[in-house]
Amino acid sequence: MHLEYFQMIDRIVAFGDDAESLVAQSTVPKESPVFEGHFPGLPLVPGVLLIETMAQASGFLIMARSNFAAMPFLAGMKQGKLRTFVEPETVLDIEATSEHDGSGFAMTRARINSDGKVICDAQLTFKTMPFPDDGFARMISDRARELNMPSQYLPKY
Repeated sequence: MHLEYFQMIDRIVAFGDDAESLVAQSTVPKESPVFEGHFPGLPLVPGVLLIETMAQASGFLIMARSNFAAMPFLAGMKQGKLRTFVEPETVLDIEATSEHDGSGFAMTRARINSDGKVICDAQLTFKTMPFPDDGFARMISDRARELNMPSQYLPKY
């Protein structure tokens, strides 16, 4: 996890049948410039970055479902709950499950756990749009490959 670069996912560890779900994992870094202000002497991952982590896992799921034909943009969150604080060096298990996909929108149910305890969860809504160009699509699919996205869901370049 590279908080300051918004790279919230370290690896994809499981993919459900028919790309209905994805499980990813991240470890919160011991140190990050984010913690200098949040909070000095009591470093905690900002809640908005936990939401972003769920959104990124959901985004990789959505892109896999479309063979990277469309890119997701977070458009809404419902029933979101931040249940506890997250400190440096915490291992996060991130789950995303598809609830709707089509007509330019996608919805997921996402959750972050650590040591079997729920950290946060939400229903997320995304606007899906074509990638702006092939180079950008390739950059994103290369990142998915680095994260261990199963090859059958990656575009063939």
